[in-house]
Amino acid sequence: MKNDNIPLVVTTAHRGVFFGYGRTTTNKTIRLEKAQMCVSWSSDVKGVLGLAANGPTRGCRVGPPVPAMTLQDVTGVMEASEKAEKAWLAQPWN
Repeated sequence: MKNDNIPLVVTTAHRGVFFGYGRTTTNKTIRLEKAQMCVSWSSDVKGVLGLAANGPTRGCRVGPPVPAMTLQDVTGVMEASEKAEKAWLAQPWN
């Protein structure tokens, strides 16, 4: 069976910002595999879209991944670039 999951950055109505692997959706819930949370990010990231375009930097706080999670009250689903994916996997925590 083919795994169609792609790297995503997801935001929620509860101000959560997460990275993981899943499928794009317009639903209010999403399941992410290898999910991580960005607890805070520095101004050089240039906002949430910067987390999807370039990923977190050394000044950010990214928690360790969990095997999978389901997020509720989704407000945004952004495809992450290859550059961003690599930066998320580095798990910066300043």
